[in-house]
This record gives sequence, C-alpha cells and structure tokens, in this order.
Amino acid sequence: MPVNLLATPAAELYPVPGVRWGITQAGIRKAQRKDLAVLLLDEGASVGAVFTQNRFCAAPVQICREHLAKNLDQKNPGSPGIRAMLINTGNANAGTGDEGLRRALACCVALAGELHLAPEQVLPFSTGVIMEPLPHERIVAGLAAALANARADNWANAAEAIMTTDTVAKAFSSRITLAGRAVTITGIAKGAGMIRPNMATMLGFMATDACVSPPLMAQLARELAEGSFNRITVDGDTSTNDSFVVVATHQAQHAPVTSLDSPDGQALRAAMLAIAQKLAQAIVRDGEGATKFITVQVEGGKTGEECRMVAYAIAHSPLVKTAFFASDPNLGRILAAVGYSGIADLDQTKIDLYLDDVLVAKNGGRHVDYVEADGQRVMKQSEITVRVVLGRGQAADTVWTCDLSYEYVKINADYRS
Repeated sequence: MPVNLLATPAAELYPVPGVRWGITQAGIRKAQRKDLAVLLLDEGASVGAVFTQNRFCAAPVQICREHLAKNLDQKNPGSPGIRAMLINTGNANAGTGDEGLRRALACCVALAGELHLAPEQVLPFSTGVIMEPLPHERIVAGLAAALANARADNWANAAEAIMTTDTVAKAFSSRITLAGRAVTITGIAKGAGMIRPNMATMLGFMATDACVSPPLMAQLARELAEGSFNRITVDGDTSTNDSFVVVATHQAQHAPVTSLDSPDGQALRAAMLAIAQKLAQAIVRDGEGATKFITVQVEGGKTGEECRMVAYAIAHSPLVKTAFFASDPNLGRILAAVGYSGIADLDQTKIDLYLDDVLVAKNGGRHVDYVEADGQRVMKQSEITVRVVLGRGQAADTVWTCDLSYEYVKINADYRS
C-alpha cells in the first residue's frame, strides 16, 4: 500500500487550455487495462524536456531527442512545433537496437498521418519491460480510439494509462495569478520502481497555459527536474526510459515570461516546482513495497553536491532501508553510510544525527541522553525525517526515499510474469 497517498479526484485536476488527452486499451499489456495515451497540443505550444542519463537509453528517448533538436519551435516561435505525444505502457522498447528505433518511428509516422503533421512533431514515450520488441502494430491500431477519446478533462485517465507497477495514479493541479491573469498548472507522473531518476522520473508530463518564451522551456524543465525528480530514489536504479516533459500553451493571455528570474518567472517556477515535488514524492510514497516515506536532510556541508552525496548514500543503503522497514533503530548504519559517502576530508567528530526531533549522535558519537526507545518510537512512524549535520559549512539539500521491504523483492522477482 502507498504511504499516505491517495489518487487526486478527477474533479480536482484542472484542464489546461490547449491540451487534450486521448486514452485507450490497445492490448500492449498482458493485463486488460488502459495502456495507450495520446497528448495533443494546440498550435503555438512550447515544449521543454529532460531525459535519462542512462547511456543505454531506450529507442523512444533517442527519437524524442532527435525530434526536439529538429523542432524549430525551440528557436523560432513561428514554427509549428511539437503537436503530439504518444505514450505506451507494457513495453519499454529499450535494448531493441535498430528495429526498436524503426518501430518507434513508425508509431510517430502513423500518428502524424492521422493528425496531418510531420513525424518530427510527434514525441514517443514507452515504459515497461526492457528488451522486448515493441508491438507497434497494436499501437497503430489503437490510435483511432485514442484520438476519438481526446478531451481536455482526461488528465485523471491519462495518469492511470501511464502506470506500470504503480498502485496509485499520480496527478496534481494548481492555479495561480500571473500578470493579472489566471494560470493553470497540471501534471502527471508514473513510477514506483527502478527509481533513481538522475534527471527526472520514469515518465512525467506537466502543462501550463502560461506564456513562456520558447527558449526558456529547456531551462524550465531542467530546473523543475533538478528540484524534484532529481531528489528521489526508491532503489538507486536509473531507468532506460526516464522522460520529463514541460509544456506551455501560451493561452493565458499575459505578457510572455522572458526570464525565470523575473517576478513572474519566479512565481511560475515556484508554482510548477510545487507540483513537480508532489509528483516526485508521490513516486516515493508509492515505491514498490514501501511502508515508510523518509526525508533525508543533510545540512552543514561545504557544497550542495556533497550534501547530496551524503543524502543518497543514506537513501540507497539496503542496510538503512531494511532497518526502517523493520522499525529497528540500528542507527549506526546511517553513520556508516555518511562515512562512505565519498567526502575525503570528512571529520566525524563534527557530525550530528537526528531522527525527527531525537538527537541520536552528537559530535560523531552516541548522544548521552539518547535511549533506544526514543529511536524506535520514531522508526515506527509511517513518515520519518533523518537529519544529518556535517559541521563543514552552510550548504544543505534534501532527498526523499522509502524503506525496502519483502514486497519489493516479490514485485521485482515476478515483474515479467
């Protein structure tokens, strides 16, 4: 069961003017469920995206990068730009060589033909089992039904359609006022395992009707990912298919945001980051087999990078994660992870460790007032904060993770069955 996470009701997900989703069941997955989604954009929308840093990236990731590079919308606001996205679950189309590229492109060509677009105006996305041939004939055959289903209020169904081992659909919305105009932001994401995004999540899509200068979109996508999806881990594995896409449809009719450092740019970025962080944290809360949601805060570092090194060392440690699952305050495991995090000149005599409000270790040793009953009280909670103070500087950073349970092993042992 997910940790304190419920699906957002469809009525609370705001349509974004200029965006429509079409959903269908194309028979790609073994289970009978929605597995194909088409995202349609009105002309004039701007797109930014970030993708996996896994060098063994999937065919759709390669094609997305090529199509975005060719897409003149990134350089010329007068060009047609990206107009559609095609997402399938049940098959990752990764580790499939040239044939995988051919099949992914064939899907783009087919959708482009239905919409009277150029193939490079379509971005493909896939998620599921790696190294299996993409059943592109089923995808092409399902396009008509998906397009017939396209509507603006389909975000909740889209969030369900992109799920794999997720148990809860992940979608959030907000509205803000920007330059005197109401602006809508809605996003969806999927992911529960194979999560250490190293840029974004397995799949995430966020749209706003704000007017954002097209050259800013790539920067906006990077900054949103860096502050959210790049701060989560379930198991430390970076997927072959990670993709995070940000869309601005320019329909809110306010003066364009030309700098993310302007007052309007800062307000928009903050509102979109809040949604991105909710989506990222939802992935951790729905981590495969998770029973605990854990915030790892590292303070007092020389740089943010070394704070992240320490945070991820803790968050990735199987010994730490299994101790949390068992509610076992074997907290020396956390100090051990801090020690092997990679900081060469770390001074253990300056390190403090807190578990929520409980001071566990002071100056590198067990605090004189710490008793195990206090640690166990916190460890039994469904939400826990681990706070490490390094005593080296003023930098700080935060990572979100979950525990590691028997169910995680069972899910991944049976993943293909």
